[in-house]
Amino acid sequence: MKSITIQGTKRESVGKKSTKALRDAELVPCVVYGGAETLNFSAEERAFKGLVYTPEAHTVSIEVDGNTIPAVLQDIQFHPLTDKILHADFYQLAEDKPVVMEVPVRLTGRSKGVVAGGSLRQSFRKLKLRALPGNLPDEIVVDVTALKIGSKLYVGDIKTNNFTFMHPENAVVVAVKMSRTAMKGGGADEDEDEEESAGAEGETPATEETSAE
Repeated sequence: MKSITIQGTKRESVGKKSTKALRDAELVPCVVYGGAETLNFSAEERAFKGLVYTPEAHTVSIEVDGNTIPAVLQDIQFHPLTDKILHADFYQLAEDKPVVMEVPVRLTGRSKGVVAGGSLRQSFRKLKLRALPGNLPDEIVVDVTALKIGSKLYVGDIKTNNFTFMHPENAVVVAVKMSRTAMKGGGADEDEDEEESAGAEGETPATEETSAE
């Protein structure tokens, strides 16, 4: 998985006054935990651009006082009005310790159902998985070519390589549903379409978080 570097400065004080002073200086209060000791540091807000404002997944190399700490973003808080970053939590990585994080889903191919006039519905833009740091994939590639109208592709249908999904196997990732165009062309019967609609109600919505657990 790709990694970005964030340069930080160790925080000696973590009180409210010092935190406010950091934010006034356009610095983000941060913390790294999961290692032998918890590290509090600050970093420039612009350093988060390649980590937060992107659909891609990244690990992070945090450089503080000459030390480099491999980590993943665990949580991030934004101001409700200005969207400024208020705080960031990171989790330190270890080669032999599995980590949980979200990875983007990329669809490939043109499904048979879409060619027939159906509508492709993607329930997950990202999937949460568990893996050792060295096995974290950049993305999950899903081929939808074989999907016909009324077909669904489940989490359990996706082949995994050295990682485990943190979703039920029957969670729907993508489905091809009946459209008005397909109905006019007789692409599938109404009962099948009703089943699709009923199944969609139980689907887990896509999540847009850049954090990892």
